[in-house]
Amino acid sequence: MAAQDGSEVVGMEAEVTQMVPEVLCEAAGQEDAAGTEQASLTDGESTSAQPAAVSNGEESDEGKEMVEVKIIWNKNKYDLKMPLDGTGSKLKEKIHTLTGLPPAMQKVMYKGLLPEDKTLREIKVTNGAKIMVVGSTINDVLAVNTPKEVIQQEVKAEENKKEPLCRQKQHRKVLDKGKPDDVMPSIKGAKERLPTVPLSGMYNKSGGKVRLTFKLEQDQLWIGTKERTEKIPMGSIKNVVTEPIEGHEDYHMMAFQLGPTEASQYWVYWVPTQFVDAIKDTVLGKWQYF
Repeated sequence: MAAQDGSEVVGMEAEVTQMVPEVLCEAAGQEDAAGTEQASLTDGESTSAQPAAVSNGEESDEGKEMVEVKIIWNKNKYDLKMPLDGTGSKLKEKIHTLTGLPPAMQKVMYKGLLPEDKTLREIKVTNGAKIMVVGSTINDVLAVNTPKEVIQQEVKAEENKKEPLCRQKQHRKVLDKGKPDDVMPSIKGAKERLPTVPLSGMYNKSGGKVRLTFKLEQDQLWIGTKERTEKIPMGSIKNVVTEPIEGHEDYHMMAFQLGPTEASQYWVYWVPTQFVDAIKDTVLGKWQYF
């Protein structure tokens, strides 16, 4: 029995020995024919042949009909070449590559708003066509505030930039004379009714002395100088402008607009602060102090 078993084993070994060269020769022949495939045996596991090239996921434009266009965005111009059969969505991706502007934030204009689902051929884009792009990058959006805040900042900046009236040359030549010796006393922080006597001791734009008399029963403002007195109907005064005098905030400079433009303003300097509101309310018809 043992001899029989042994002969069977020996016979099988011989058969396997004869088969191995045949298998190896066949494998070698297949390798030569394919040129790019390999057969390997490792620990009883087989490994599939690897492809000769791996795609990077981008569709090649080779062999396709192309169109050259000019992209205009944010005062910049970009030359772009892409397939006529590319869609508007694909165009946005190309624009993103050129400008950094995300597709979702682009408005692409060519004979109107460019549709994303149609091809350039369908919307009749031709060589040299100009395609407008509107939109802001994320950084641009983050760099600005809401419109309301922007407006407030611009107004504030404009106010800060505006030179105070008392620093302007036309007023400095009067204010540099200093406070008149006979000007009426001021009470800072107070509000008083108009006095029954004229407000006197002030200067006008030419540096001459001026007095203001409020004739309420006649609805007139009398502006008196050494030379003459002008009787102005209060209803004809279009506006009253006032500003504290820098360094002497208990006194104001004041303008009565006697005509349709600021050129008709009559300036009075060193008005006591306690009478400023009463003068404005009286002249403009509010009368809240009487």
